[in-house]
Amino acid sequence: MALPMKRILLLSCMAYLTVGLGQLVVGSVMEPMVHAYGIGYGDGGQLVMHQFLGGLTGTLCAPWLIRRFGLKSLLTAGFALMALAEFTYVAQPSWAIMLAAAPLAGFGFGCVETTVGSLIISSAGNKANSALSRVEVFFGIGALAIPFASAALIDIGQWRLAFACVGGLAVATLASWLLLWPAALKGSAAGGGPEAGRAAARPPRLSGRVKLTLAACASFFFVYVGFEMSFAHYLPSMLVQTGGVSEAGAALALSVFWGAMTLGRLVAGQLADRFGGAAYLIVSCSVCAGAFILMSLLSESVVATMALSFVAGFAMSGLFAIALVFGTRAAPEQTVALTSLLLGCGLLGSAVLPRLVGDFLDRFGAGPTYAIVAALAVLLLAIAFVAVAANRSRGKSETAAARG
Repeated sequence: MALPMKRILLLSCMAYLTVGLGQLVVGSVMEPMVHAYGIGYGDGGQLVMHQFLGGLTGTLCAPWLIRRFGLKSLLTAGFALMALAEFTYVAQPSWAIMLAAAPLAGFGFGCVETTVGSLIISSAGNKANSALSRVEVFFGIGALAIPFASAALIDIGQWRLAFACVGGLAVATLASWLLLWPAALKGSAAGGGPEAGRAAARPPRLSGRVKLTLAACASFFFVYVGFEMSFAHYLPSMLVQTGGVSEAGAALALSVFWGAMTLGRLVAGQLADRFGGAAYLIVSCSVCAGAFILMSLLSESVVATMALSFVAGFAMSGLFAIALVFGTRAAPEQTVALTSLLLGCGLLGSAVLPRLVGDFLDRFGAGPTYAIVAALAVLLLAIAFVAVAANRSRGKSETAAARG
């Protein structure tokens, strides 16, 4: 692997580690936070919704911002906004200020994740599945680490300092990108300067089959990210309700899920490259749906919930990265725009679904909420089948056209 690509991967891993910590930190301290503010889980979901709506805005604006200001400026601004918002959370201001700061954090997450994701896919070529999965491992490490840190901080009554951990890492990552910026990106299309933006000003028209594939992929990201974030944010609270687990112990339960995610991402890219992205998506979604159906039936057993969370996490480990590569390859000449579109759909899902699931948890309790999560997993499998079928139809059509 060439030195510039190694440096890009190193910096990208740091970025995803920061995003992983930042996106999950609210869920890991949800229980003590709602008690400290005297609010309900639906209100906690509102904070998540504000953060991810900010992420949606950042994701959708990223292609234009890259063309206007360049990749380096956008990334550094994204990290700075993340740090500002997280340190605002640490101060435990009024709930109105918390809700106002959340979109800033989300905007930073969205800009960073979109630009880094498109950069990896564009730079790695045929090894995009493996490269993006490797970077996603560090998202998982961040998501795995924050429950441990939060549990320790909850035990000593300092849950707010979990936000300080994220803010400090955002500052360190910002400094690393500034100091180690790969010279190979300067002025390149991957760097996303103004000239690159003008070159992409007239994207080619997409065929009907490509549009169907992309519509299915967009729906997949909406459901998948919203479903994953709903489960990750409310698993501790559901365990407290159904299993009598302590708040700190429930926060640690997330580590089982994210630990499995991290392990799975070590092999997900290689499996997808060997057997194909389509086969990987179908098999993984099938295992995921089965795990969540069983979890809904055995929700009163803490041991069963933990074991099935591990199975689900391992099955879901590569879905984000493999689905992103799968979707962008439908129109590879528009990688940045499609990365923005698909991530935007994911962020929209993670803004809407956690809010709905939080309200459902408030009204009906943990048992029925497990069933709702299982239903989302089944829906995800159905959408995966549609996406794969549409993509195969597109491939056959293009082959026939080439022969004709």
